[in-house]
Amino acid sequence: QVQLVESGGGLVQPGGSLRLSCVASGFTLDYVIGWFRQAPGKEREGLSCISSSGGTTYYADSVKGRFTISRDNAKNTVYLQMNSLKPEDTAVYYCAVQIGATYAYWGQGTQVTVSS
Repeated sequence: QVQLVESGGGLVQPGGSLRLSCVASGFTLDYVIGWFRQAPGKEREGLSCISSSGGTTYYADSVKGRFTISRDNAKNTVYLQMNSLKPEDTAVYYCAVQIGATYAYWGQGTQVTVSS
């Protein structure tokens, strides 16, 4: 059974850091992986993605310079290091696997709350 599980969310003060993990089971994570977020009342936002080898990455302007995506294929895991967090980063964060032209499998999400 294909499954993605995110973890690492929580409550952090503005300016703080968190590292999210996305662990895959049921398949080898040899695909493009993306991180997304959705805040209450807002549309889902694509944040970052990483190629299967890890050699190519993409960041949305909203997180560029603050977030870093990486992967450890031996652990079937993709990470999102989030630094200099802002209250507007508060959202549920999701990882997803791109198969073909679509993100076909999604995790259940992990809540990130940035507040003092």
